[in-house]
Amino acid sequence: MTAKTDIEIARAASKQRIQAIGAKLDIPEEALLPYGHDKAKIAQDFIAGLADRPDGKLILVTAINPTPAGEGKTTTTVGLGDGLNAIGKRAAICIREASLGPCFGMKGGAAGGGYAQVVPMEEMNLHFTGDFHAITSAHNLLAAMVDNHVYWGNELEIDTRRITWRRVMDMNDRALRDVVTSLGGVANGYPRQSGFDITVASEVMAILCLATSLDDLQARLGRIIVGYRRDRTPVTAADVKADGAMTVLLKDAMQPNLVQTLENNPAFVHGGPFANIAHGCNSVIATRAALKLADYVVTEAGFGADLGAEKFFDIKCRKAGLEPAAVVLVATVRALKMNGGVARADLGAEDVAAVRAGCANLGRHIENLQGYGVPVVVGINHFTGDTDAEVEEVKAFCAEHGVEALLCTHWAEGSKGIKALAEKVAALADGGTAQFETLYPDAMPLAEKIETVAKRIYRAGTVQMGDAIRKQLAEWEEAGHGDLPVCMAKTQYSFSADPTLRGAPEGHDLPVREVRLSAGAGFVVAICGEIMTMPGLPSKPAAEAIRLNDMGQIEGLF
Repeated sequence: MTAKTDIEIARAASKQRIQAIGAKLDIPEEALLPYGHDKAKIAQDFIAGLADRPDGKLILVTAINPTPAGEGKTTTTVGLGDGLNAIGKRAAICIREASLGPCFGMKGGAAGGGYAQVVPMEEMNLHFTGDFHAITSAHNLLAAMVDNHVYWGNELEIDTRRITWRRVMDMNDRALRDVVTSLGGVANGYPRQSGFDITVASEVMAILCLATSLDDLQARLGRIIVGYRRDRTPVTAADVKADGAMTVLLKDAMQPNLVQTLENNPAFVHGGPFANIAHGCNSVIATRAALKLADYVVTEAGFGADLGAEKFFDIKCRKAGLEPAAVVLVATVRALKMNGGVARADLGAEDVAAVRAGCANLGRHIENLQGYGVPVVVGINHFTGDTDAEVEEVKAFCAEHGVEALLCTHWAEGSKGIKALAEKVAALADGGTAQFETLYPDAMPLAEKIETVAKRIYRAGTVQMGDAIRKQLAEWEEAGHGDLPVCMAKTQYSFSADPTLRGAPEGHDLPVREVRLSAGAGFVVAICGEIMTMPGLPSKPAAEAIRLNDMGQIEGLF
C-alpha cells in the first residue's frame, strides 16, 4: 500500500473545536476570537492577566545545517509536544507561521509532516489569519508616508539619498531587489533608488515578534529609523507620525494564534521571521503566554543551530528574559551522510563511514549549544531507509560528546514514536541543571559581537569588515545603540558564508558586506556573503504545480 502523503493525513484528521483546545490550557471561551471552527486568536487582555503566574519549562528544538535530504525540525517540535502530552505532561508547542514565498517557491509547508503535524495545514501555509498581510501593510504604510512627507515639502529635511526604509512583499521576487521609485514626472514624487525585501525580513515582523504588548509595539515602531538628514541625524517612524496607524493595522496580528496538532494538543503559531536573514523565532508574546499556561513549552528556531539557536539565545532570550531548560538537536542519518560527502541520489545505500564523517557537523552544533549552559539531547529523526548500523554510529558519536541520542519515529507513529525523547527531555528540564548564559555581554562593542559569533559559532578565521562598516558601527555606538545584540544574515547551508561548504569547516573568511540598524526591533543586522533579503524563485517553482482539483481541494502545495 502506498504511504499517505502529509496532506492526506492532515485532511483525515479528527479535529476538535478550537474552544476545546483552549480548554486544555484553561483558556476561557470568551478569551478566544475564532477564525472558523479550528483556529482562533487569544485576546490581549487575557494574556495580560497571566503575568503573575509561574512559568513552565522552555524547551528549544534546533537542528544541524539543513540539506536537501531533510532534517524535520518542525516535525520533531510537533511530535515532542504530542509525546510530552502522551506521557502525562501538560505541554504546548510554539512555532512560526509560514511565508508564501517558500510555499510557492521550493520549501513547501511549515506545519510538520507525517503524523506529527499542526492543522489546519492548508490554511496555516497560506493566508492563515492574515498576520503577514497586516505586517506587509504596516511596513508599506510607513514607506508611503516617508515618500509623501518628502513630496509635501519635507519639513523634517530628510535627505532623499539617505532614506533607508525599503518596501516589502510576502513573495520571492528577485526583480524587486533593487528598483527606482517615483518615475513619471513631478506628480509622482522624487525619483530615488530603493528596493523590496521579503516580509519575513521586515523590521516590523521582528518588532511584532519581540514586542510584549500593544504599548511596547507602538514604542518600538516609533523607534524605527527610516532615513537620515544631511547632518546624519536619524529620522524615525514617530517623526513622520506613522507609528499610531501602523499599530492599528497590527492590533489583531499582535494576538497569538491557537490551533492544534493531529493529536488535538494545543499549538501556538505566531510570527515568522526567517533565521537566515532575520532572528528566526516565533513571537515573545506567544511564548510567554504558553509558558504561563503549560508546564512544558516546546519551541523551535529556524534552520541550523548556528543561525536559529544562536539568535534564540542571544536575541530572543536576552531581550525577553527567557531561561531555556533544555535543547533538542535534530539530525537525520540522510543529512549526516550528505555532510559526509554522499550525493543525494546515493543516500539509499548504507554508508556508516559517511555517517561518521558527517557527524562532524553534528558535533560542532553540540559543542556550540553546550557553550550556552543548557543541557542537550539529540533526536534522530528516522527515515525508513536508515539502517541499524548507521543509527548506532550516530548514537556512539553523540556518547563520545557527552550527550544521548534517541531514535524518534514520530513521523510514522506520532507520539508513540517519540515517547523516549519526551521522557528524556522532561527529565532534563526538571533536573534544573541549566545555567543559561548568552554568548557575549551587552557592553561588548558591535564589531566584536559580530566577530565573536563568527569565530565562536562559525569557527571563522577572519571576519572581513571594511572601514566603512566599522565606522558605521562606531557611529551607532556613539548614538546609543552599542548595547544591542547582532543578528547575522548568512547562508543556512554552512557554518561559512559558502553554501556549498558542508561539514564543520574552520578557519574560513566571513565577509560582512553590509550592516543595518533595526532600532525598533533592538538589534543590528550583519549581512554576510551573498545572502539576499529578497529571495528569488527556483528554476521550477512549486507554484507551477499548485492548483485546485475538481473537488475544490488544493494540489501541489505539499
